[in-house]
Amino acid sequence: MKIAVIGIGYVGLANAILLAQHHEVWAVDIVDEKIIKVNAGIAPIADEMAEEYLKDKPLNLRATGSMDTAVADADYIIVSTPTNYDEKKNYFDTSSVEIVIKQCRGYNKEALIIIKSTIPVGFTEAVCQQYQTDKIIFIPEFLREGKALEDNLYPSRIVIGLSKNATDRGRIKANSFVELLREGAIRKDMPVVNTGATEAECIKLFANTYLALRIAFFNELDTYAEVRRLDSRQIIKGIGLDPRIGDYYNNPSFGYGGYCLPKDTKQLLANYEKVPNSIIAAIVDANRTRKDFIADKIVEMHPQTVGIYRLTMKANSDNFRQSSIQGIMKRIKAKGIKVIVYEPNYKQENFFNSQVVQDIQEFKNLSSIIVANRWAEELQDVKEKVYTRDIYHVD
Repeated sequence: MKIAVIGIGYVGLANAILLAQHHEVWAVDIVDEKIIKVNAGIAPIADEMAEEYLKDKPLNLRATGSMDTAVADADYIIVSTPTNYDEKKNYFDTSSVEIVIKQCRGYNKEALIIIKSTIPVGFTEAVCQQYQTDKIIFIPEFLREGKALEDNLYPSRIVIGLSKNATDRGRIKANSFVELLREGAIRKDMPVVNTGATEAECIKLFANTYLALRIAFFNELDTYAEVRRLDSRQIIKGIGLDPRIGDYYNNPSFGYGGYCLPKDTKQLLANYEKVPNSIIAAIVDANRTRKDFIADKIVEMHPQTVGIYRLTMKANSDNFRQSSIQGIMKRIKAKGIKVIVYEPNYKQENFFNSQVVQDIQEFKNLSSIIVANRWAEELQDVKEKVYTRDIYHVD
């Protein structure tokens, strides 16, 4: 089989590696650096298992900037381009997905197009109607940042979203692609959910919104405990022993952030237009409230210089996008307080007009308070001036 993967981000690269174990895979991107790295066996993202597979595994994988070369005679085409949330439109910007689908249909009308980018509810049905085809399906991704390939090799489930007008032939083709995913995975017994494309889009957005809800809940618990001078860890431990709640995904933070949760919760809320809701809107509001609270606590300490330790959301990550600590930065700077940044993955001298200090010791010396969304052992010697709500020291 020949498979084209459009977009070499977390989703695209993980799928390309998974499928290239047994099939010919062409990965397409517009960023030359990504193409060069993949062809040299180097991961363009921070993902330990992806780095290992690219370096050591025999993969039939080639990256290119040429769409027609990759797509022309492909059996399957995976679309994994970015769909950022447009604050002005209050909706996902799906233009990259739409452009890619149009191009792919121009080169190859026989291939099954699998959308793996996160999209609004109703998008897949709309493009299927636009092109009068059932050869466009949606299979959502459920990946953790920094563990994208691992989550493809050991998937929690596979959801297949087909057009309501899908033919038997279309269903067979879609299920054949799922078998390719199963073939490349280490876990073979993953549940497979066959559903409509619109239901699959809902599964993706509701799953991430529930995760955001859980984060928001434990953050508000932590806010209460900090205001009342109570021990968050004891409270969380006590409620987590209830098996219906569980002792997991409960570590307080400065708010949910990263690639998916902020934009997916906002998109789901936008899809709730004219549908009664309270919880979904509250989840979005709760994240804003948490950042306000954290920033106010830091300002109350009257620091001369606030040091932001890492811009990333998680340890061993290179993702800055929508990280919660950036929201804290903006609020502190709005109060006229000087902010400096330590981020070894960011090579420029300034980040949004804040000085970037690359030497960790200099950063520690210059900072009156060090603000860290996630604790790191290299802060141990200055722990008395570190402000964090990371009580479990885990992501």
